[in-house]
Amino acid sequence: MASQRPTTPPQAAALPHVLPRTPLTPEQVKKIEINRLKAKALRDQREAESRKQGNSTIPKPLVNNLAAGQKRPHSAILSSNVPATSRNGRNTDPATNGGFRPLDQIQPARNFTKFVEYDFSKMTDTKGGFLTVEDDPHNKALHAPNVDEKPAHMTLKEWERLQLLRSLREQKAGPFEPGLSVLKKEENKVCQECGSLEVDWKWLDIFGCAVCNACKDKLPDKYSLLTKTEAKEDYMLTDPELKDAELLPHLERPNPHKSTWNNMMLYLRYQVEEYAFSKKWGSAEALDEAFEKREIEKKKRKQDKFKSKLQELKKKTRVEAYRRSRQAGGAGGEFGDDVSRGGKHTHVWGRTTENEDTGIGVKACVECGMEVEELEF
Repeated sequence: MASQRPTTPPQAAALPHVLPRTPLTPEQVKKIEINRLKAKALRDQREAESRKQGNSTIPKPLVNNLAAGQKRPHSAILSSNVPATSRNGRNTDPATNGGFRPLDQIQPARNFTKFVEYDFSKMTDTKGGFLTVEDDPHNKALHAPNVDEKPAHMTLKEWERLQLLRSLREQKAGPFEPGLSVLKKEENKVCQECGSLEVDWKWLDIFGCAVCNACKDKLPDKYSLLTKTEAKEDYMLTDPELKDAELLPHLERPNPHKSTWNNMMLYLRYQVEEYAFSKKWGSAEALDEAFEKREIEKKKRKQDKFKSKLQELKKKTRVEAYRRSRQAGGAGGEFGDDVSRGGKHTHVWGRTTENEDTGIGVKACVECGMEVEELEF
């Protein structure tokens, strides 16, 4: 039965109120056949034109009228057959995507229309906020050359040589070391300890002390360097005194603990002792007495602080006893008294158990549940 050809279903029985359909005349049949042939010829013409253009397509009515289970041809699903009104957001070619990208048409929100995007690579940190060179062309700090950066017109070897010359000039070493005059020997600087001509010129400029490197190593008790913290704690000097370069000259070095911290200030030991013993405290004994007095006051402040903390702790622990005293009508009472029945509570301790967290024995009262720790020696 499945292999038999489908037949035309029988005509439905005519209803009594519906008139029978009149048969088509030969002229009407001829006209319908002519229109069908014209439509077929027009469709063949369009297919031929599309094949010439290399865009072979199947008309949409033919694709939609495929039988169930029949596959569509590959030409019907090509990307070239996409309608012109369809836009692909992944396509970045303006010629094939309507002349623009979809993201170009996205407008910012009204609250962000005044947002300005800066290029941080072209900004200079003026310690007061980031400003571009174009924003403030008259600012000298923005247009000043950066000494730590290599100029664009200089090679790496030339930049390294320039850095070496700068370090030698700061240390007054090599070609920048001051010369010695043979004619005017009295003007030559000599070491104040051994009379050598090889003095440290940097120490001479900063500390005003003419001493050679050998004597600095031989006499560390006199020519060693002290930090600012050591000068404050050991010699009891104040910050204004240590910041005064005329009173106590100092040498600045990068902080060894962290490079971003403030520079380390170093003082010459004999200059600090000379100022502390002779000008501020009068003698070394007076400095020792002031130091002992400060230590006693520090210890006393520490004890007073401990006592105040202990008093606060006692007050907190006596709150329960005070509450019980108030409930008893001011008659007083100790911690553990049974004020509800007017009698004194006697604890009945249970067996000692070991606390799993601390490993210490704990026993609890059977009646009130109070727990105490018990140590065995």
